[in-house]
Parts: sequence; C-alpha cells; structure tokens
Amino acid sequence: MGRRLLTPDDAETTLEKRGFHVKNNDAREVLERIGRTFLAGFGDAVESGAPAALPARLKDIPPRFRGFAYEGAGMGFAMVDALTFSGGRRTREYLAGCGDAHVYMVYIGVGWAMARLPRFRWPKLDLDPMLQWLVLDGYGFHQAYFRTERYVRRHHQDPSFPWPAHDPHGYANHALDQGIGRALWFVGGTDPDVVATLIEAYPPARHSDLYAGAGLAATYAGGADEDELRGFWKRAGRHRPFVAQGSAFAAEARRRAGLEVPHTAVATEIFCDMPPERAAQVCTDIRRELDRPGSTAGAAGEDRRPLFEEWRRRIADEFASLGRC
Repeated sequence: MGRRLLTPDDAETTLEKRGFHVKNNDAREVLERIGRTFLAGFGDAVESGAPAALPARLKDIPPRFRGFAYEGAGMGFAMVDALTFSGGRRTREYLAGCGDAHVYMVYIGVGWAMARLPRFRWPKLDLDPMLQWLVLDGYGFHQAYFRTERYVRRHHQDPSFPWPAHDPHGYANHALDQGIGRALWFVGGTDPDVVATLIEAYPPARHSDLYAGAGLAATYAGGADEDELRGFWKRAGRHRPFVAQGSAFAAEARRRAGLEVPHTAVATEIFCDMPPERAAQVCTDIRRELDRPGSTAGAAGEDRRPLFEEWRRRIADEFASLGRC
C-alpha cells in the first residue's frame, strides 16, 4: 500500500487551506506542525505496515507533537487493514504493542479512518467498551476539520449515527460532539474567544460536550497563554466542570504516553486547579473505581448511561465538588 498514494498533502492542514482563524504566527505554526506530524505518522504506518517499526521512526519527534504522530499511525494502520481486508490485524497488533501507551490517540485515529472509508469497510475490532467512544471523537474531529461549513457553520448533527451497532442510550452524537469541540480549538486558531463564540452558536444542549472537547485540545495541543486560558474558563460558565474533565483527560493521555509538556501544566492549573499529574490521577482513580467488581455503574439496563459517560461525569463532578468550578 503506497505511502504517496494514501497520504494527503501537507497543504491540506494549513490554516489558509482550511479557512481557519489565524490568531498569530506562533499559533499558526503550532497547529500546522500538528497537522504535518499527524500525516507523518500516518505515512509511516502505511509505508511500514509494521507497528513494531513505529517507535524508531517517531522517536525524534519532540514530545509536544509525538502523540499526534501515533494518532496518525492509528488512522494509517486502520486504513491499510480496511483496504487489504486483513481483519484489523495491524491495528490490533498496534494496540497490543507500542500503541498501548497512546491508546486514546490510537482510538481517535481509528475514527479518522472511518471518516475516510465506506461503511462496509469500517474497522471491526474488539474495542475497550469504555474507550470505544473515542473512535467517534476522532470521527467528529475529522468532520469538523474537513467539512467545516457543514459541521461548524451549519451545526450538522446526524439524526441516527450507524456506529456502534448497539447504542441503546443514543450516545453517539455526544461522543461526536466531543471531537467536534476538539476541532473547534483548531478552527478557532487557539483563540479562546473565537472558540467560545463558535461553541455558543450551537444549540445549548450541545455546549457541555463541545466545551469538554475544546478544554482537552487547549490542554493537549496548547497554543494559548495563561491569560487567554483564564478568559476561556470564564466564558465556559456552567460548563466549567466539563472543561476541567477534558483537561484532565488530556493530562492523563500525556502522562500515560510519557509525553508531559509545560503547557499542559499551565492549562490544568487553570482548569483543574491542580498540576497535571494530579488531574490525570483523578481520571485513573475514578476509572479504577468503575472497573471494580461489584460496581453498579454501567450495569445491565437500557436506562443507564454508557460507562464512558459515567466516567466523564464523575470526573466533572469531582472537580465541581472541589469548588473550582
């Protein structure tokens, strides 16, 4: 499967090409480098076809950007698996090996692949039932990033999204909105006022998920200074617990992958009122509690919300209970 045949041109990720807001040259460079790094990871996965070869190929990418390469590789392996009808072999191998530390990003990358594939070739994988919703986060990000007019300007929402096959809670659109919210950080050029204005134009019922996604992107990708982040926190109002939840998710993703960076600490101090390692620990402690044998969360019953949403809400409630939100 040829790298050049499948890999989009770097020009597709420029803010000018996408029509995204340009705050300043520094923010432009951060966002465009993220795009280039994602495509590099995608291309390396397509070219090598071997997850074990990936760490050596990506080791020289600075920690700030390396997670995006692993995300792109998740898309690449999923695409090659689908186009070669391999039954998800490479993606499973990736998740069992070097992709495990980057599991959040890999799942998101699988969602990117779904957005580029016909439905009959969507990956069929045995996914973590809690984290599977991150696949739709990736799908939502892709659609807002590449189909901005429809998903951002006209606020499109699928009336009945066809994945996963069993979604008794009708949760798919919530997960998609979390990805759209992440993309809004890019569409808004890391300018918190622009991002908040984009969010507030959506129907109010969608705001919490969108703010959560934007809070995650602000913490993981960065691009805003302390004063700007404080302004975003103020604009979030009653949605602050979900901004904190998204920020904590970002801290946990970076901690798990060993890719901690200074800007993440700035964001979690503002959004979570704690350093990133503590914010990440909130996520892991609550997940451990939910996974404990005998936990009633996510128990059988069509009226219960998905375990992933239970996880998110308990994290948000934890930050609210600390008086920060």
